[in-house]
Amino acid sequence: MDGDDTITAEVCKEADIGDGELWDVMVAGYPVLLVRNKKEFRALGSKCPHYGAPLSKGVLKGERLRCPWHGACFNIKTGDIEEYPSLDCLPCFKVTVEDGKVFVTAKKKDLESSLRVKDTSKRYLLNRETMLLLGEVTSLVGVAALVCAETLRQEGFTGRIIMVTKEKHVPYDKSKLSKAMNLKAEDVYLRKPEFLDAHGIELWTEKEAVSVDFQKQKVCFMDGSSQKYNQLLIATGSHSSFLKVPGADLQNVCVLQTPEDSSKILELATGKNLVIVGASFIGMEVAAFLSDKAGAISVVEKKEFPLQNALGPQVGGVAMKMLQNKGVKFYMKTELCELKGTDGKVAEAVLASGEKLPADVVVVGIGVFPNSAFLKGTSIARDDSGAILVDLRMQTNIPNVFAAGDVVSFPVALLNGDWSSIHHQQVAEAHGHIAALNMLKKEKELHTVPFFWTTMFGKSIRYAGCGKGYTDTIVKGSLEQQKFLIFYIRDGFVTAAASLNCDPMVSLIAEVLYLGKQISKEEAEACDVCNIPSLAET
Repeated sequence: MDGDDTITAEVCKEADIGDGELWDVMVAGYPVLLVRNKKEFRALGSKCPHYGAPLSKGVLKGERLRCPWHGACFNIKTGDIEEYPSLDCLPCFKVTVEDGKVFVTAKKKDLESSLRVKDTSKRYLLNRETMLLLGEVTSLVGVAALVCAETLRQEGFTGRIIMVTKEKHVPYDKSKLSKAMNLKAEDVYLRKPEFLDAHGIELWTEKEAVSVDFQKQKVCFMDGSSQKYNQLLIATGSHSSFLKVPGADLQNVCVLQTPEDSSKILELATGKNLVIVGASFIGMEVAAFLSDKAGAISVVEKKEFPLQNALGPQVGGVAMKMLQNKGVKFYMKTELCELKGTDGKVAEAVLASGEKLPADVVVVGIGVFPNSAFLKGTSIARDDSGAILVDLRMQTNIPNVFAAGDVVSFPVALLNGDWSSIHHQQVAEAHGHIAALNMLKKEKELHTVPFFWTTMFGKSIRYAGCGKGYTDTIVKGSLEQQKFLIFYIRDGFVTAAASLNCDPMVSLIAEVLYLGKQISKEEAEACDVCNIPSLAET
């Protein structure tokens, strides 16, 4: 049987599956997702192309199916991606109903693959229009520029697309660098170089922008070369903040930004004393991954709990316990004041409390700042932190210049339109998509609900929304038993939610917020984590 052979299989009786239900069925030994929506049947790939989550455990609202793990959304009619972080779409299969029996018809090659790459236009050499995309240099490497490039091709752009990065790699999944430090760079590539070639996307690696002349529509690079553009995307990301203490320049004081950093930290920390400065997501994921590999791990943090800024003290406390149970030591509400070394290598961390910690390797995770220094002295609008200000079309204050990802501050719907920077992969991807549509004059505004996750010891804390400035929380389930859903409340309404072992609740809440519906404090209090429909009716 070759890949083009068509298979038809009976998968169930029509009466078996109710409206709004998601079923896993088998077609010739391959899993397929069967959906019934308003009496109509749809059949799609059963796994999310992002990390392989079972979509039958997801959330269906109208024609949108949301992944239970990381919030990617797919249209059940077309299989097309409607919300990141997945880059690819789902294959769709034909469904027929005869005599109360449901049949699925599919080609074998489509059943074998759980994803479908969207159709794109080809590069037309006579089209000289140039889209120049300055890819993210470090944080969330390249996703905004990559999605922008792919969207341009999907939307019919046939001109030249140049993606530029300071790194030596194609865009990769930065979120894996701290979660699985034993992976090689190639293991985390979002797209292979051959994919970019096939789509006519030029990738210039190890090239850093040093200035932009907006009048002449030209970018100059560190190596002395320059490139003119018709439209420019600035998606240069953010850079880890540097330690400002004596000894910060000693050897084996590391930041984690690249696959090379990840491998180096793993090698240096194995069997040794590791000190992590800053209880950030990266710091906590590194601590979790190295907990059974390093000799000893100490975490130094100004706040009372890890992840406190993003998730609050309750969820931060859960993460702290998970790590303490694996032997990680926490030194909270204190600061690092000095690093001491021998033979130029770090050996000891001195805390403000006077305590001294042995330190063979130090990992710094104390926040980030936008990579926008090369725009100093230009007329582009930036905020006090250096983030580029954009509107909901990702347009800067300069014509034909767009910006996306970590480097921008944008109006956030869940903050009543206040400008904010949000450093998540899914948001960067949504930015890149919207920037591409507006480069092509499609006049589309950003409409997304931020979604992110952190993973420790095989358990994922999921988060959706924007809880900045929350004044109240409601916890359902049990923080102690590590099975909970927490709502963050501002002005009487839910602006964000986080969960552990309560899928697909956060995806459901993301979808309710996406639809513009408000969840009141009272509705959150009445919500039963074991009874999803109570919220689904919202």
